[in-house]
Amino acid sequence: MHINPPQFVITKVVDEMNGFVATPAADNILMTALLDKMQKAKLPEDEQERIALAARAAIENTVYPAYGRLLGFFEALDRLVDGNYGAWSLPDGEEYYRLSLKLFNTTDYTPPHLHDVGLSEVARIQAEILDILAQEGWHVSAGFTAAITAMSEDPRFYFSDTGEGREEILAQYQAIIDEVSAGLEPYFDVKPNTGVEVRRVAQFKGKTAPGGYYNPPAMDGSRPGQFYANLYDTKATPRYGMRTLAYHEAVAGHHLQLAIQQQQDDLPFFRRLAPFPAYSEGWALYAERLAWELGFLKDPNDNIGRLQAELFRSVRLVVDTGIHAMRWTREQAIAYMLANTGMAESDVVAEIERYFVLPGQATAYKVGMMKILELRELVRSELGDRFDIREFHNVVLTNGSMPLNTLEVLVRQYIEQKKGEAAG
Repeated sequence: MHINPPQFVITKVVDEMNGFVATPAADNILMTALLDKMQKAKLPEDEQERIALAARAAIENTVYPAYGRLLGFFEALDRLVDGNYGAWSLPDGEEYYRLSLKLFNTTDYTPPHLHDVGLSEVARIQAEILDILAQEGWHVSAGFTAAITAMSEDPRFYFSDTGEGREEILAQYQAIIDEVSAGLEPYFDVKPNTGVEVRRVAQFKGKTAPGGYYNPPAMDGSRPGQFYANLYDTKATPRYGMRTLAYHEAVAGHHLQLAIQQQQDDLPFFRRLAPFPAYSEGWALYAERLAWELGFLKDPNDNIGRLQAELFRSVRLVVDTGIHAMRWTREQAIAYMLANTGMAESDVVAEIERYFVLPGQATAYKVGMMKILELRELVRSELGDRFDIREFHNVVLTNGSMPLNTLEVLVRQYIEQKKGEAAG
């Protein structure tokens, strides 16, 4: 039995490759990036010209023909695929999905359990958002979808669809990151040695890329962390969602966690790099809530943005299990996410299609966040007035990425250590 990708994957890959090879070699991103790097390196003009001519010939004579052959393969594959199906459609698909969930969550949660948790959390968070909307003067009698849609359509929350508007988005992201970075002293006594900068997602990737993502700094500290913001559709960047995205991807989220992990020289090298999504994504989602707890989201609209982001991760529990265990269609999953998040359609489509091709990964965020919050409350209840949030964060952040059950072991060991110190 053949294992083929969903139909939309083939269609979009073909479209993207056609756009890539239709670009004149002089304007291709491979060439423009090379020219930019040569200028920054201050190579002699004759050397730059020589390398540029060789690169152009390689693009025209090697790269583009290779892409042509790859296009031929996908066009032939297109004739074999007739729809979009989740993991359930694969050989031993049920077991494969169960193992995918265990891989990404480092738990034994079943698809029905995660689906039910997701539905419960969606209802809870939507109720909190409706309360804030009502307090801010929005009409909520028609329910969550109508109210959040009305808010999302208010033009005052968006930047202009121009180059200037996009530059303003990037500048505001950097300002948000700088502000929170300067205010973490009371809550963290271990900090990254490297900073983080904001960059724009390459325009040719924008249509299918997520709203934002992060690349960690170079291991030797020669390059800072990088938060990439997708500016393809400015309507996908509401002002009230920017703080939460910056906290998730940069500080105190992925940048704080990954940069601190990399600089733990006492850990074996692999533990400074090992990825465990429930841990790392759970931390980033926890960081969104932590920023609110610490008072960085003073505007109620920004708090709606935070809750909407947590709602988004709760919806992921529903749609991921829906697609891969309950046989939801692509259109059914898109419709559910649109109705229950208030996100821009361009973002929803990109997210749902990501869940199709990476079963289970999207559930890690909410599972990891819930575990970190559970462990924090365990420490608080066990230690009482001896609870120190900086020490708790040190336990979580200075031991490298790990399975959630291992994190729980370390936290419980820390509790016993603190009790022993008090008794002694």
